Amino acid sequence: MLRVHFSGEDLARVRVATRPDPMWETTLSLHRLQRGDGDLPVRKWRGTVRSRLPKAAGPLLTLVPPSGYFPDFLTPSGEDLDEQLEALSGTCRRALRRDLATLARSRKPTPWARDLGDAHPAALGALARAVRSYHRAAIEPVWNEILARFDRQRALQAQVLLTEGVEGLLRGLSASMRWKAPVLEVDYPVRHDLRLAGRGLLLVPSFFCWRTGVTLVANDQVPVLVYPIEQRAPEVVPHDRGPAMAALLGHTRAAVLETIAEGGRTSDLARRAGISVSSASQHATVLREAGLVLSVRQGNTVRHHLTPLGSALLRKNL
Repeated sequence: MLRVHFSGEDLARVRVATRPDPMWETTLSLHRLQRGDGDLPVRKWRGTVRSRLPKAAGPLLTLVPPSGYFPDFLTPSGEDLDEQLEALSGTCRRALRRDLATLARSRKPTPWARDLGDAHPAALGALARAVRSYHRAAIEPVWNEILARFDRQRALQAQVLLTEGVEGLLRGLSASMRWKAPVLEVDYPVRHDLRLAGRGLLLVPSFFCWRTGVTLVANDQVPVLVYPIEQRAPEVVPHDRGPAMAALLGHTRAAVLETIAEGGRTSDLARRAGISVSSASQHATVLREAGLVLSVRQGNTVRHHLTPLGSALLRKNL
């Protein structure tokens, strides 16, 4: 069992990642690729990826077993793959040796892994190429699906946070986690205590995380807890659901409100509702001015979420 220990300061510093983490998705998907578990979309993904797995990805499979420990250095913090690969290529020798020594307790190191532990440039270069080629073959084809599910999960958790606070958020993360203030208990293959000590906690919803949470062994910077996104098959949002709401808002605007329940950017709303981006933007503006939608700018994009009033209206008319 993993026990995450919070102080009042830590509760004030809990946050949820704004985008899926490319390296966590890459690394956790390697677990899933080598096993037989998962729902139908994951099983279909596994069959496709196995048939086209590039040889250049081979070094990754020596570092990530079907289950259990994989090196912390494979998941540098960040939301951009290029930045993470740059950080990975610059991993210090101490961290490489520490993590590979932990891995060696469960699997025999290869000659390449020994070179990696010595921070040989050729070995680090081969690792970066392995990640890049695997990500291109296995992650990029399903990235839009990962984004859609991530946005939906984050939007649902934003609603929980607004109505129940941080402790409500922690209570509802996953069936494999139990909030027993001031400790979050997580089903885990080994006994481990993570003491946040005022650093807070970054929560990272993950498409390829399976059943229970995952954290770093070292956690010597900002502590991270990766946990499964609720797995649901994609669904088509009909334009005529809820005749009363359609009569009130109009069919298209009602459809946009329903797509916002899953969260996402204006382009995501347009794609799901089957309308142009400019039209989706106009409808989102009207819904925001009516108090049904909250729009938050993040960099060059705007993400939309339902307010409690928007959620209540949607539930009333489903």
